[in-house]
Amino acid sequence: MDKQTCLHDFHVALGANMVPFGGFDMPLYYSDITTEHNAVRNDVGVFDVSHMGEVRVTGPEAEKFVQHIFTNDVAGAEKGKIFYGMMLRPDGGTVDDLLVYKMGENDFFLVVNAANIDKDYAWIQENIEGYNATAENQSDTYGQLALQGPRAEELMQSLLGIDCAELVFYTFKEINIDDEIIIVSRTGYTGEDGFEIYGSHQYIRKAWTTLIDGGVQPCGLGCRDTLRFEVGLPLYGDELADDITPVMAALSMFVKLDKPEFIGKEVCARQKAEGVARKIVGIELQDKGIPRHGYPVCADNKEIGYVTTGYKSISTGKSVCMALIDTAYSKLDTPVEVMIHNKPRRGIVCKKRFYQKSYKK
Repeated sequence: MDKQTCLHDFHVALGANMVPFGGFDMPLYYSDITTEHNAVRNDVGVFDVSHMGEVRVTGPEAEKFVQHIFTNDVAGAEKGKIFYGMMLRPDGGTVDDLLVYKMGENDFFLVVNAANIDKDYAWIQENIEGYNATAENQSDTYGQLALQGPRAEELMQSLLGIDCAELVFYTFKEINIDDEIIIVSRTGYTGEDGFEIYGSHQYIRKAWTTLIDGGVQPCGLGCRDTLRFEVGLPLYGDELADDITPVMAALSMFVKLDKPEFIGKEVCARQKAEGVARKIVGIELQDKGIPRHGYPVCADNKEIGYVTTGYKSISTGKSVCMALIDTAYSKLDTPVEVMIHNKPRRGIVCKKRFYQKSYKK
């Protein structure tokens, strides 16, 4: 039985097309993916992301522990900062990609992918032994909304009464609303300006109702995927996985090799120095056809990899994909073929960012 978020009955009442995702029953779309995608690109949309996991790490050695399991560098960060990075296995494979919120001295809030909550929490518990710190899985405590699009800031203020103009990209603040502490952050997973709101189930239900009643387009997981894909953002299970390291995923900028140590550091350092056999690239098709996850990519009459995510881009109209392919073929403009229904379709290697991001820095 799939779990339900605190907004499940609202999705059903809105007639959402519901699908299983990450162990939850989630809305894929309400009207259609294109309408919802375009609302976020051109106006504003709201997503239920309450399925995401939250783990709080506290204690005298909380920072030391987070430094040990996380590829980015949180040392001495000021309260209110957010970091993106990965937890790795000793072999460099990715346990998960996550956001780390610096809540205070030796107090960190880890936001992990829904499908990985149990795995991640087990990994954290396994590795926290020997550190004077504790980790608490708070995933069932929080609901979370993501308000995304060019009008997001304006509607945070006008509909929810939350002033967030001073929040810069990858920062957050805690605010008191009705005697409850709400976390509001500015990160986004769509390539547009956007905010995340974490709060009790009761508050999230209230905020969702206010936004929907205010005319904000509800958006499902369908356009969440098309939006993040167009700006080259990875999805765990596609562009990152147990057997895909951050170096292979071209995410080395979030792996701080100048840190004293972290799990998986040696492998990442070696891969950075010596190169990797395969890496994630963008491919633009020149022939008709839509590439999908798992389709083979070929060159020189041999299979050189596979599509990790592919679509006809809603914002550009081009058939494009991200693919994990042999590094020998990863240079820009290299001709390749994507096998679609067993027929080769010509394409060229291009940048993974198919659409220009417009974040508020």
